[in-house]
Amino acid sequence: MDQLDVVIHPQSIIHSMVQYKDASVVAQLGTPDMRVPIAYGLSWPERMLSGASSLDFGQLQAMTFESIHTHGHPRRYPGLMLGFETLRATPGSCAVLNAANEVAVQAFLDGEIRFDQIHAVNAATLDGFSPAVPQALADLLDIDHEARRRAQAMVHRLAA
Repeated sequence: MDQLDVVIHPQSIIHSMVQYKDASVVAQLGTPDMRVPIAYGLSWPERMLSGASSLDFGQLQAMTFESIHTHGHPRRYPGLMLGFETLRATPGSCAVLNAANEVAVQAFLDGEIRFDQIHAVNAATLDGFSPAVPQALADLLDIDHEARRRAQAMVHRLAA
């Protein structure tokens, strides 16, 4: 957690960066299309076709970065702050957030809730569920199941 830092990159060309102890930085770049980093994550260390267009370096404008703590970003990106809080919370809480987010995003895609309600589902699910510390995969699956049930109940309350 203490090794993570977040910056806002409005052009959405750089999807991730890693800084090594020699101070060099390796960045993963691609078109502003989430299929690029998803394909990278799914196929690593191999590569697969993402379906996105290729990055045209000749057409790139300047790339800029903003601190997450400026320009009202904490208010604009409450899910990011919730993620950081969850990393500091009881083990198993990240599984709750992941499950709630998957339910909330699907509900948004299905037209059941608005985009701005995704965070409300996530926050309410985390607030209402303190899982026991998982000891095995079965415990994590139980946490996931219960978090999904609670998130779905929240979706139904918002959709009503």
